[in-house]
Amino acid sequence: MSPQAEVQLVAAVTAVACALPGAFLVLRRLSMMSDAISHAILPGIVVGFMLTESLASPLLIAGAAATGVLTVVLVERIEGTGLVREDAAIGLVFPVLFSIGVVLLARYASDVHLDVDAVLLGELAFVPFDRLEWGGIDLGPRALWVMGTVLLLNAAFLTAFYKELKLSTFDAQLAATLGFIPGVLHYVLMSLVSVTAVSAFDAVGSILVVALMVAPPATAYLLTDRLDRMIVLSAGLGVGYALVGYAGAAALDASIAGSMATVAGLLFGVTLVAAPERGLVATWRRQHRHTARFSAQLLAAYLANPSTPPVPLSEASNRLHDRFGWLPSHTQALISDLRDQDLITVRSGHLACTEAGQQLADEAAQHAA
Repeated sequence: MSPQAEVQLVAAVTAVACALPGAFLVLRRLSMMSDAISHAILPGIVVGFMLTESLASPLLIAGAAATGVLTVVLVERIEGTGLVREDAAIGLVFPVLFSIGVVLLARYASDVHLDVDAVLLGELAFVPFDRLEWGGIDLGPRALWVMGTVLLLNAAFLTAFYKELKLSTFDAQLAATLGFIPGVLHYVLMSLVSVTAVSAFDAVGSILVVALMVAPPATAYLLTDRLDRMIVLSAGLGVGYALVGYAGAAALDASIAGSMATVAGLLFGVTLVAAPERGLVATWRRQHRHTARFSAQLLAAYLANPSTPPVPLSEASNRLHDRFGWLPSHTQALISDLRDQDLITVRSGHLACTEAGQQLADEAAQHAA
């Protein structure tokens, strides 16, 4: 396998590993917790390195996971005081923990390849040079095995506790009543987020970890309202972001992680605008249809009311502006549309309801009642 293919494979596996827990972070409105955890795990990593003096030690992952859970606990305790909101609590906790990690890093690990730039940005291009060997046999990039293991761990957890996670995400009180212990599931999920972040930071950096945990699920959320489809779509989008981002980086000779994060943001923006049901364009069209329907019902009811004076077509804009505050352009477009739909007509120069328009007026009266 070529080095380029290995880089893309590691990126794709990392994207799926991040997207699986990321779907539940987005649904639980904890997206920024991924950012907090990905930064706050730094002191746990440094402490683990100080104890083992090895970047390959599992103790680094354990320390990072513990720090991630500590971050969640501190945020929830501060929020629980009722004095600050969750976003403020996150903004208070993770800079402190991250700064502690930076201080420890500068004091005790400044002479090793464990620096702030590596934690934040990572470098996927170096992935093929760090190989895993067993008995003299080259088994491929170490990052691929690490992230593959994390992917299997995340997938196994989601598969084993899918119903419990689904219920606790959408109705935590019911989950607690049924004995599912949503608090335990919450902390296990946050631990997996921590493990995923620390496993990926050396290859892709914390910035891309956050992008891959949030952007694919957030994009999928705009495209479907079913959890199972959202998870699968999140994983597929993550792979797509990784591959397209790599192609962009190769074409522009730019940062691979930065290109992938940029693609994730751009494609989310496109989806936000153009999603079939929840996009901005679809929402605007739906609101426009509702407004047009309401205006049509209002005009039909007004014309059908026996106490309404005759409305000359030539004076309709002024009359309806005085009555409803409609702009002349809106009134003219509305009258034209309703005449095309045979809901109103012009009789002796005055606006009048047709039979279909009378039915529309009756429907509006029933809704008002």
